[in-house]
Amino acid sequence: MKFYPMFKTFKMDYSLKIDIPWTELLERLQEADQRLTDEDLAYEPGQDKELLERVAKKMGKDIPSVKGWIESVAFNNRIAY
Repeated sequence: MKFYPMFKTFKMDYSLKIDIPWTELLERLQEADQRLTDEDLAYEPGQDKELLERVAKKMGKDIPSVKGWIESVAFNNRIAY
């Protein structure tokens, strides 16, 4: 008898897909959620996971939700707030 798991495991993609300068996105994110500080949103290329973990902890949300929120703010030009 073979066992087939009901759930497939997946690897979280932590890379952010943004097409605007980080400084502009930083301002938009802080405008959307004033609890976020410059320190919370400190970003270096390749450090997406660390950024997402900090922001998720600060906002009390999970990483996929925060990633989606950041990308929507970047993409929608302030519509997604």
